[in-house]
Amino acid sequence: MSTHVIAYDVGTTGIKTCLFEISDHKIHLIASAMEAYSLFLLEDGGAEQDPEEWWQAMCSTTRQVLKESGVSEDAIRGISFCAQMQGLVLVDDQGNPVRRAMSYMDSRGGEEMKRRIMKGFKISGLNAVKLLRSIKISGAVSASAKDPVWRYNWVKTNEPEVFRKVYKWLDVKDFLLCKASGRFVMSEDSAFATLLYDTRKGKKAFSRELCHMMGVHKQHLPEICRSTDIAGTITEKAALELGLPAGVPVFAGGGDASLIGVGAGAVSEGDTHIYMGTSGWVSTVVKKQILDIKSMIASIVGADQSSFLFFAELETAGKCLEWVRDHLALDEIGMFLEKKNICDNPESIHKSLYDYMMYSIKDVPPGSGGVIFTPWLHGNRCPFEDPNARGIFFNIGLETGKTEMIHAVLEGICYHLRWQLEAMEKSAKTSRTIRLVGGGALSPLTCQILSNILNREIETVDSPQNVGAVGAAAVIAVGLGIIERIEDAKKLIPVQGRYLPQVEHTSLYDESFRVFKSLYKNNAAAFKTLNSNSR
Repeated sequence: MSTHVIAYDVGTTGIKTCLFEISDHKIHLIASAMEAYSLFLLEDGGAEQDPEEWWQAMCSTTRQVLKESGVSEDAIRGISFCAQMQGLVLVDDQGNPVRRAMSYMDSRGGEEMKRRIMKGFKISGLNAVKLLRSIKISGAVSASAKDPVWRYNWVKTNEPEVFRKVYKWLDVKDFLLCKASGRFVMSEDSAFATLLYDTRKGKKAFSRELCHMMGVHKQHLPEICRSTDIAGTITEKAALELGLPAGVPVFAGGGDASLIGVGAGAVSEGDTHIYMGTSGWVSTVVKKQILDIKSMIASIVGADQSSFLFFAELETAGKCLEWVRDHLALDEIGMFLEKKNICDNPESIHKSLYDYMMYSIKDVPPGSGGVIFTPWLHGNRCPFEDPNARGIFFNIGLETGKTEMIHAVLEGICYHLRWQLEAMEKSAKTSRTIRLVGGGALSPLTCQILSNILNREIETVDSPQNVGAVGAAAVIAVGLGIIERIEDAKKLIPVQGRYLPQVEHTSLYDESFRVFKSLYKNNAAAFKTLNSNSR
């Protein structure tokens, strides 16, 4: 017997809505639809989005997948979410945003962070007392200017009239859950991502002490539930907009950092996966919380209550390829493939120009002719925290062409992932075989480059660009009793491809990797001069 569910993959640039059929042996994609929305990058380091655009995209794509699949709306047994995390969505008591949402990319909270936790006796640049208390309570610390608590305080300081209207602080998917069900709730992983969550045994709640320490009004924080819980049901009003029946269960779901690993099938202790989408990361399942402040790697709460995810984030991965597409490829390859403007449709961009880019660089030799690219187009978090860091094309010569530069971008992303993996291994054992997921896993060239640079076996799964939605579907499967626990999702997600390191390229990549790591140290002062907010 099969069950039909809808999962929403809410990304930085668009939402992908997937209609799945779940059986006891597979999560099968029946239909999907994607719709883009805006990301507003501001000169002062701001990065904002309109939450109502997310909701409208969710509604229109829901209707689209139902129409295209022929599945009756009455057959849908639940909906859930996998979404970008650490967004700041401040809403009133009706669930309406009081301002545009502040993205995880927003770095305007730097002064608030300095004022609250960077004065007095310091450890690793942070107030020692607050650092140690935060680590004891939450297992992490708000040590980045991009953490949501500093954006919350930025609004309180700079927009007091707006702040007075705030009823609740929600994350991205929790806002959409509120729109669908009328409930103000956060899943445990979203709650942890505020870095105000008490992870100590028996607690599992927002910490009053951390809220006071970080300047947060505790009443602004919502109820907490598990990812697999039914957080509410679709309201009559939302049902009219979505095209679904009122009363359909709305499962809490999770953030992308939590559920992409589930969709990858990397759910057992020691399993490591790498995500290469708009952003990127390296994540390993661990049983105990680990924190590496120096490298900015923390153990985050995921969808499985029995484990944590030791997590290293790269802010711009696929976003670097988008930059290449727009600024290096389009004017050379041409905007009109098949006599139509491919920029009108995000899906056709992927199927045509992205694939053609990969085809165009397939014969570029490893090392890209000595060119090295750094993927820090919007600053960096791990293994160093610096919002002023930026991208570099290093060692360009007269013989360098665009194909070498595009190839170098792929390698630069992989170099940085290796840097994160090596930093992670100082505190936790990672798996020798790594699952690669996200849009980057669609390219055999990318998979092979990553295998060569890491010197590890890489595995891929079916539809790797949809693993976030697959993870959200797995959450529903647990909630409906189709599988018993999150770890059982592995049997629903088989391996589709394997890539082994090509040993003849290892020494070249090892040498280039050493140069790659030196580029930040050698240019950190210049980045600060050119890109600090005071300039």
